[in-house]
Amino acid sequence: MLELDTEKLSACVSCGLCLPHCPTFRVTGEEAYSPRGRIDAMRGVVDDGLEMDDEFVEFMETCVQCRGCEPACPSNVEFGSLMEATRAELASTGRSTPWWQRLALRALGHHRLLLAGSSALAIAQRARLVPRRLGLGELPVRRPPALTSTGDDVWLFTGCVMDAWQRGTHRSAAALVGAVGATYRVPGAGASCCGALHLHAGLHDRTVEHARRVIEAMPGDAPVLVDSAGCGAVLKEYGDLVGTQEARRFARRVVDVDEWLAARVDDLPEPGGPRPVVLVQDPCHLRHVQRVESSVRTLLGHVADVVELDDDGLCCGAGGAYSALQPAMAGDIRERKFEAIDRALLRAAPTVIASANPGCAMHLARGAAQRGLGVAHPVDVVAESLGLAQRS
Repeated sequence: MLELDTEKLSACVSCGLCLPHCPTFRVTGEEAYSPRGRIDAMRGVVDDGLEMDDEFVEFMETCVQCRGCEPACPSNVEFGSLMEATRAELASTGRSTPWWQRLALRALGHHRLLLAGSSALAIAQRARLVPRRLGLGELPVRRPPALTSTGDDVWLFTGCVMDAWQRGTHRSAAALVGAVGATYRVPGAGASCCGALHLHAGLHDRTVEHARRVIEAMPGDAPVLVDSAGCGAVLKEYGDLVGTQEARRFARRVVDVDEWLAARVDDLPEPGGPRPVVLVQDPCHLRHVQRVESSVRTLLGHVADVVELDDDGLCCGAGGAYSALQPAMAGDIRERKFEAIDRALLRAAPTVIASANPGCAMHLARGAAQRGLGVAHPVDVVAESLGLAQRS
């Protein structure tokens, strides 16, 4: 039985202001693939006793969970929590999240296994054994050394996939933290996964397990800096997910690394040499959930000339594991993003797309390369410009 908060469900007045901000509605033009349509389907199950049939599952599983509808909603509908509860019910009844997906997600909490598996997958990519339709960017066979703690001013959350695939970004973040005169501490194995992908998949209990381990691994009052927008969004919602005072206190300590550095941008060294031209792509969980996208502009503006897209932050289609699970829809959504990128290229000549989320960066990488663009995290751009990048 689907049990949803009836107040949250009834808050939607079907005004349709969410429609232009929903990536799946934009590419299909079908009401059922919009927030309004999905809420109507939820109401049919909750209020009218309709079955959660294959069509219902399709509508729910094709949601990217970008939450672009939430800032646009005049009724403040909490669509994200409604979708999470619906996904959790589908997963608990075996209607979604098959065994192989659960097995893959379980590996995220075992960091050594994840690192070894990632290297093996990278080798398989080089041998062209990984289907291109999965949309994976080129994974590293080797990675830089792991960070070592320098002090106690802040925690640097390194996580799972981010550490396996984009560890260089952690090193850039660490270099910038040091450049503003602060020290950092790296958590132990308990913080090896934040649970974001589990939450997207409807595995609520597993998410809470990861949350409790992460909270325990980073005690005290120091800020917790996160350089993956998707991870940061979930970490900031631990209070609601876990429901304890300890979790709420922890959630209040979480800060996106761009947000933290932007507040200290005047303490960074002055750049030398030419300013790069950087095109900014906002990850949905930075713009729509954390709502701190202005920090990226402040930080990048210290070293670069920033070029904006004209699509009002429309999703790129990465959505955590969404691009691998729904490759056709994710590809269509990405094409709309590149239409906005191509329009920007008519106005300016950027050399790199800055994106503060690993999934977005990898999802955009191939199309960006075809246009002569690199894709990098904002902290990588800044560290490179300041001569602080530590790649090995």
